Amino acid sequence: MTAALVIAPLALAAAAFAAPAAVSRALVLAGAVGQVALTAAAWIARPGPAWGGWIAADDVALPIVAATAAVFLAAALRHVFAPRAGREHDLPAPAAAGCLLAMLGAMTLAVLSRHFGLLWIAVEATTLAGAPLIYLHRNPRALEATWKYLLLCSVGVALALLGVYLLAAAAEAPAAEGGPVALTVEALRQAGGGLKTPWLKAAFVFFLVGFGTKMGLAPMHTWLPDAHSEAPSAVSALLSGAMLNVAFVALLRVHQVCAAAGLGAFSGGLLAGFGLLSVGIAALFLLGATDYKRMLAYSSIEHMGLLALGLGAGAAGVAASLFHAVNHSLTKCALFLAAGRILDATGTKRIAEARGLSRAMPATSAVWLVGLFAISGAPPFGAFFSELKIFQAVFQVGRWGMGLAALLLLAAAFAGVARAGLRMTANGSAADASAPNGRRLSPWADLAPAIALLAVAALLGLRLPAFLSGAFGAAAGVLP
Repeated sequence: MTAALVIAPLALAAAAFAAPAAVSRALVLAGAVGQVALTAAAWIARPGPAWGGWIAADDVALPIVAATAAVFLAAALRHVFAPRAGREHDLPAPAAAGCLLAMLGAMTLAVLSRHFGLLWIAVEATTLAGAPLIYLHRNPRALEATWKYLLLCSVGVALALLGVYLLAAAAEAPAAEGGPVALTVEALRQAGGGLKTPWLKAAFVFFLVGFGTKMGLAPMHTWLPDAHSEAPSAVSALLSGAMLNVAFVALLRVHQVCAAAGLGAFSGGLLAGFGLLSVGIAALFLLGATDYKRMLAYSSIEHMGLLALGLGAGAAGVAASLFHAVNHSLTKCALFLAAGRILDATGTKRIAEARGLSRAMPATSAVWLVGLFAISGAPPFGAFFSELKIFQAVFQVGRWGMGLAALLLLAAAFAGVARAGLRMTANGSAADASAPNGRRLSPWADLAPAIALLAVAALLGLRLPAFLSGAFGAAAGVLP
């Protein structure tokens, strides 16, 4: 069953590339529903490792795989049923469908990977599958965003490949000790203090810069605002809600190895430092946001910074970061779906021009405003409690300065997001948000999935299910 989580979407991707347009769209929906079903079955059956232990649905992977499946289902509905008027220059439907399904398979493989070589291949595959999706509308701004995405993420993943080589060098052992250690998480953790410290430190630095670029950590974040702003809203939801988690899990795997080798303070300190820097840069841009899709992109950078800050705060921080990754995925996907609906109606991404939403689009306006407060960490949504747990972990390890600075920056980010949300919903008249050409927007394409995602995010805040709390608790044990 573990292998089926990867093989099923990749097989459908191959079929979609060769199928007619209508069939390819149906395959996307089939892949989305099938992935949700397979993920639910994996939670119930808890299958063992596959492919010789190179992939496994452990307590770190399963919550992220579940969030990825939920986000992909919502994005697939938007992709298939969103209005298509004026999109005659888009990539052919089979190519888009194939790339979507290939990206789902690659993301799932990366999260399940327990071998660092396979992990690197899967992360690079997400980059290649995502590039055509960012360029889906084939306009000059999308081309620029795609080029920046490919250039920076490819350089980042190349640096991560050097990290793999350095990790292999750290794992070399004299023949009398049994030879080199396999590049799996289990083998490297068991080797522990036997790993060569200088090589392992160098490997972590390359992994941090390489996968940190993919994750959107500052100062390697510059591809993210352009890509998430210019991509179609369904793709933006997938990038922010699912793809960024892939790099988060990759860094967690490397951090596990460093902690087992006695370098947890080294790797944790670097993660926390880059996390705080990311929160700070995101807060500055959120205060002056003028484009609501770019605002959501900078919000993603802020939350990736929080995840890194949590990873650097020990076992409790790992559990809190994993919980926060799930909350961020659900809420950010809902927001990008609402943003796509607003863009369809107003024809603009500028905050100052998308006004009067509460009068022209009351349901969408409500989802938009509630989503913005949820992603800003307002109760009773799950993000409030996961952020609270992250800061508890940060303070428990004695990083009071970092924690207080991050809290102040989060307050600034909240002010910027709230200001933009209120300007769009409370100001202006209904005419400011009228749909161009009188286009009617179906609520089932994006509004209903967004409401469902926010409802789940609220439920996670009100009562965390036992199977999830158990997984998060077990995930804390990945650090000694």
